[in-house]
Amino acid sequence: MSRVCELTGKAVMTGNTVSHANNRARRRYLPNLVNVTLISDALGRSFKLRVSAYGLRSVEHRGGLDAFLAKADAKELSFRAATLKRAIAKKTEQDAVAAA
Repeated sequence: MSRVCELTGKAVMTGNTVSHANNRARRRYLPNLVNVTLISDALGRSFKLRVSAYGLRSVEHRGGLDAFLAKADAKELSFRAATLKRAIAKKTEQDAVAAA
């Protein structure tokens, strides 16, 4: 399983650990990934995703999973999240047509 956030695309970064004597050693900076269950209001069901803590805060800030995916760029999303974005867009479009 890759260490990449499914919603924001945040991944592993590399850099140096620098000692007091200025010796440099390569290291990896891992994203803070958490397995969470997010609820889609449009589809009326929950989805398990592997999201970074930053991504989870972004979802809450934008007002939920549906609002986050509506504004998210499809290139940053994982395959599962992009499929979910299309399903939510289709459902909201159908609801708008039915209401009109």
